[in-house]
Amino acid sequence: MSVKLGYQIPNFSYGGSVAEIFPAVLAQARSAEAAGFDSVFVMDHLYQLPQIGDPDEPMLEAYTLLGAIAAATERVQLSTLVTSNTYRNPALLAKAVTTLDVVSGGRALCALGAGWFEPEHEGYGYEFGDFTSRFERLAEALQIVTAMLRGERPTFAGKHYQVHDAINEPRLRDDVPVLIGGSGERKTFALAVRHADHLNLACGASELPHKLDAVHQRLAEAGRDPATLEVSYFAQVILDEDGERARQLLRDQFARRGIDFPALSEAERLALTDRVFAGNPVEVSREIKTRVLDHGVDRLVINLVANGHEPGVVELAGATLSPLLPGEACASTTKPGQRPAD
Repeated sequence: MSVKLGYQIPNFSYGGSVAEIFPAVLAQARSAEAAGFDSVFVMDHLYQLPQIGDPDEPMLEAYTLLGAIAAATERVQLSTLVTSNTYRNPALLAKAVTTLDVVSGGRALCALGAGWFEPEHEGYGYEFGDFTSRFERLAEALQIVTAMLRGERPTFAGKHYQVHDAINEPRLRDDVPVLIGGSGERKTFALAVRHADHLNLACGASELPHKLDAVHQRLAEAGRDPATLEVSYFAQVILDEDGERARQLLRDQFARRGIDFPALSEAERLALTDRVFAGNPVEVSREIKTRVLDHGVDRLVINLVANGHEPGVVELAGATLSPLLPGEACASTTKPGQRPAD
């Protein structure tokens, strides 16, 4: 199965006790499955990101969480968005992804990125390095990981990683999809063209035409058929039947970061919301279509960071976005603009 409409869970601050966190996460994953999302993603971070909250807010370890979600769902594909390559030996990562594939009945994706959030590297004692070294490590890791996912026993001696006849058993299949996420036109896109089945673009919507041109340039340079690389767009959605409440949630989100959003100039507001889509179902579907899909991207991964944990919101998002995508992307039974009963 390919990724056509994915749901990412980036936030575990739901206002209750620690014991309530996982049930709230599981409810979102099950709701996404019922609403027709084909994939559920979690972040691979150790601290909460500054764009979302404070560093000491709850953050669950990604692969432990994915294994638990696998046991409680039946259809959705499962992955990080994306795994930070700097946190795991690549051979061990291949083992973790393959194990997730086994316990989920063949629903794992392997998503990778170079890593970027320096404070959690410092806090946990992982080498951060510079931009160049992180991409050197990612390039080496991809050679090891992809070989092991395909049932090979790689021997590899690189600058950063070494493995010898690395065995990866058991496996259900030799074609676990590989996803690379990011927006780097030279390094990230080139690695995706060389190694991945799917590229997830994390950039402002206004940048999409230029980014897509760069992707096609990397494909042409590598002699790869564009039809063989899926490309999706990662969007932050704030959705409510009441569009004004959605926009207030957006303002509240900025206020928690110390930003007085209404006081900003129009240009500043546009820059901060270039990948944010806030409003009621009609408004959000219109904005997604004109700002993303009309540029030629027909696959989406979204998060609902402000209110995805509220009952009915994930279902509302599925009903809103499914009709925009070609083919049988989803199978939600809720009409656009209709919020299911809680």
